[in-house]
Amino acid sequence: MEAAITILALLFVAFIALGVYATVKAVGAAKRGVDRTITQARRTVEDTTLRAKSFGQTGVAGELAQLRLALRTSMRATQDALHAGVAEDSSLAESVGLFRRLSAHGLELDDELKRLEREPDRATVAALLPQLKERTQRITHSADSLRWAARDRARQFADYDLDALNAQIDIEAGALRHWTVEEQRPQQASGAASQGPGAGARRAHDAGVDWPEPTAGAGNSSTADESWGGPAREEAPQAITAPDPHLRTRYPWQKAARPETTN
Repeated sequence: MEAAITILALLFVAFIALGVYATVKAVGAAKRGVDRTITQARRTVEDTTLRAKSFGQTGVAGELAQLRLALRTSMRATQDALHAGVAEDSSLAESVGLFRRLSAHGLELDDELKRLEREPDRATVAALLPQLKERTQRITHSADSLRWAARDRARQFADYDLDALNAQIDIEAGALRHWTVEEQRPQQASGAASQGPGAGARRAHDAGVDWPEPTAGAGNSSTADESWGGPAREEAPQAITAPDPHLRTRYPWQKAARPETTN
């Protein structure tokens, strides 16, 4: 009885601890979600303000706003592209590390530009603008290079996968049309069995070629030879033979010979 009570107490304590742990995790996730939402809202408001300043203000303030807007847009786009690609391609981990180092310079420049927006000495700020533009261009150029390289890599992998998929589909389509191969085999077998003395003439006739047929008689042998491209043979002289008296033509006025009778 005491052992059962001890087991139940331990189970109760375990359930309580598990509930506390789940509650802490849920509160932490909710807090992170709220912080993420607040950060995103603050970022959206700040980007909208910078865009309004870059179009609405002129002079040093407008140029500073344009630099900050270009820097933030490029860095955010590169960050999203790399974080989305590293989940599928682990080789982008080194690129993510390089981007973190670049982000440190970008955040430092963004803070400096933000401070200069509140600087009352506009002449000094105007003198620093060329240097600030150069730094911004260098950082954004590096970020753009990383982003487009990651996109080109993903697109190349997609092209390779599409080529392999097309080849597999062609093979499968050929396997599904197996009856066409089975139909061609009987046709080839029947074509081979039909080969004979007149097969060449039939093929020539089917192809639309009319070869001259040799006529009866020995005198047409030269024509047949010429039709095949061979040399014409000379006709052999015919032998002169005496006419057969039995084959002579009889006329009506001639009497038939009487048959010989024997006494």
